[in-house]
Amino acid sequence: MTMQVANVSCVAIGGRAIMIEGPPGSGKTSLALSLIDRGAQLVGDDGIELTGSDGPPFAGPAPQISGKIEVRNVGIVELPTTRAPLALILSLEDDAERYPLAIAERTVMGAAIPILKFRPGDAIQALRAEYALEKHGLPLRPSPSSGAKDKS
Repeated sequence: MTMQVANVSCVAIGGRAIMIEGPPGSGKTSLALSLIDRGAQLVGDDGIELTGSDGPPFAGPAPQISGKIEVRNVGIVELPTTRAPLALILSLEDDAERYPLAIAERTVMGAAIPILKFRPGDAIQALRAEYALEKHGLPLRPSPSSGAKDKS
């Protein structure tokens, strides 16, 4: 089972994928680049492909744009990509709660994935995203195949 998701960015940290969603211009790619600068790996920018049917789906690069990320004021840059199980969704929203009392979930391809409203644009955003993954993300699960990386 395969599903394409457009208008999202996605990176992997420690073998777990964070999907970053929000309206155009909200800072999805900027957050992805900040996380990549801190050691994350690109899964996809402006679109990803979700696959799998048992447990959380695996996020991988969309074939038509694999390895490409738009760097504002620079252009399209090519980076290596990877695949990882989807562990957290960050939804960039101006009205994100400072201290969320409960973490919502969204069903993605039959799996409940934690979703966290996330305030865009802060200088410390990448560090907060790493803490969000550690605190609220799904635990790491092994890849169903040994070839989990896509060196596109």
